Amino acid sequence: MSDLNNVDLKEQKTREDYPRPQFVRKDWMNLNGIWDFEMDFGKSGMERKLYEEESFSKKILVPFCPESSLSGIGYKDFMNMVWYKREFNIKEISEKRILLHFQAVDYHASVWINGQKAGEHKGGYTPFSFDITALLKVGDNTITLCAEDDSRARFQARGKQSEQYYSIGCDYTRTTGIWQTVWLETVPESYLKDVKFYPNSAAGLLSLKCSIEGPLKGLSLRAEASYQGKAMGEEAVLVQGNEVNFSLALKEKYLWMPGKPELYDLKLTLLKDGAVTDEVDSYFGLRDISYEKEGVRINGELIYQRLVLDQGYYPDGIYTAPSEEALKEDILLSMDMGFNGARLHQKVFEPRYLYWADHLGYLVWGEYGSWGIDITESSALSVFLPEWMEAVNRDFNSTALVGWCPFNETWDRNCIWLPDGTYKSGVKQDDSVLKLVYEVTKAMDGMRPVIDTSGNFHVVTDIFDIHDYEQDGTKFADKFEPMNKGGETYVTFSERQSYKDQAYFVSEYGGIWWSEEDRQGWGYGQRPASREEFLERYRSLTTTLLKNKRISGFCYTQLYDVEQEMNGLYTYERQAKFNPEVIKEINSQRAAIEE
Repeated sequence: MSDLNNVDLKEQKTREDYPRPQFVRKDWMNLNGIWDFEMDFGKSGMERKLYEEESFSKKILVPFCPESSLSGIGYKDFMNMVWYKREFNIKEISEKRILLHFQAVDYHASVWINGQKAGEHKGGYTPFSFDITALLKVGDNTITLCAEDDSRARFQARGKQSEQYYSIGCDYTRTTGIWQTVWLETVPESYLKDVKFYPNSAAGLLSLKCSIEGPLKGLSLRAEASYQGKAMGEEAVLVQGNEVNFSLALKEKYLWMPGKPELYDLKLTLLKDGAVTDEVDSYFGLRDISYEKEGVRINGELIYQRLVLDQGYYPDGIYTAPSEEALKEDILLSMDMGFNGARLHQKVFEPRYLYWADHLGYLVWGEYGSWGIDITESSALSVFLPEWMEAVNRDFNSTALVGWCPFNETWDRNCIWLPDGTYKSGVKQDDSVLKLVYEVTKAMDGMRPVIDTSGNFHVVTDIFDIHDYEQDGTKFADKFEPMNKGGETYVTFSERQSYKDQAYFVSEYGGIWWSEEDRQGWGYGQRPASREEFLERYRSLTTTLLKNKRISGFCYTQLYDVEQEMNGLYTYERQAKFNPEVIKEINSQRAAIEE
């Protein structure tokens, strides 16, 4: 644990970027920065009414979690409850509403304003907000937040956060409490609460579903689209209900494609009796998604997905990128090696990452930190569904997001891996849990494909994916060769899942262990003896997938090392282990396939 007396948090940089880039208002206040902080190991703070305390004994730099070095705390042991407090000033209280936003707090957050309860939220990955207008006073006001977090609970989504004291295997340092931006926003009495985009590239249309909060009398809504400053279309409608649906015709079509990220700007204006009352700036891409046995199509074009696994971890910030530039840089590092997208793995990435994926033309799959939730019981739904639905709602408008994957490797409870590499089942997953989550996701978003559980054990899925970490290139090729010749499709755990003529996706493979230093760590298979041996193995495995006419895409494990897991193409510090041009050359080959 760092000595806070020797850490000048005022000199530390914090995150100042706008946290919700596809729904922007001008009137907002960033509350990141130095907060009071307290660890509550006995979880007695509620009983002791810590929310009434004037200050706490420590300082922390928000939005960095207390486990991170950037926070100024750097405490990596379990913290089942932590407390935050800070003041902010309100010069006057008008007729407008003031909303308090938390982009992500892990896990169960309770919030007070001036000692009065504002609300609470469960779930460590998604944003929540409270209208705190009635709790405010002119002058100084105090926010207090308590975060309760138990990574070892049977029904709490933890993703890759370790259940043990140390990071181990493919689990890493935990994240507790606030880990994304905290901010205030001013809105009028009647305001735009949400909007959903439904692009139609063939027709050159954008359909919108807008939600309105507050009194509706005298309201109208105007949408104006532009492309590089040139007007592309305008539509205005009367508001006659809390949900408004209409379409905006575009004068010219510019299609968003991987690597060619054409985007339109959009201004939404809410008017009351003809006068502007609320304005929101946004953007969108004309991008249709379809999927069939051959794979995923973007605007009718079959796209071979060359993806890489991205865990969203940072040496100094853990779950939180040190800067917006670091989010963008991870995408550019991936593209430098010839990948056109990523699985955003076991975590809901922050919206600023998706902003750069949209603007750089980089495909992503939206996932969730599902590990930690015991899905052998149907009661898991009451924990899983609320936050998953929040995640789908939050990222619905992302142009780069091409599919959803709520679960990853849903291993049985009390399962055993035997010495011969075979798998012995324990208490099996409740298939109804996966089926219902799939159906809810499809009901919320009928545009994108949904993979019920990546790797195993599929119940109902739009795309059939597998994970295979075989390191021997010949053995790896032998598994897939029959399907390349029109024969039987390779299915892992065939006693538990079956292929049903969907698109076929090898969504995890490789994971080749390589480190220049003599460090304790791991990767899949035997560590290569040299860089040349690594590249030979990488070429052999990847070429097998690229030349197979039945495989619609791959996802290599992984982009960069994470702590003890050393199977990245970059180090944890984002230094290339291999010449990016060599990896790009391998990834870019696509053998001629006879029809």
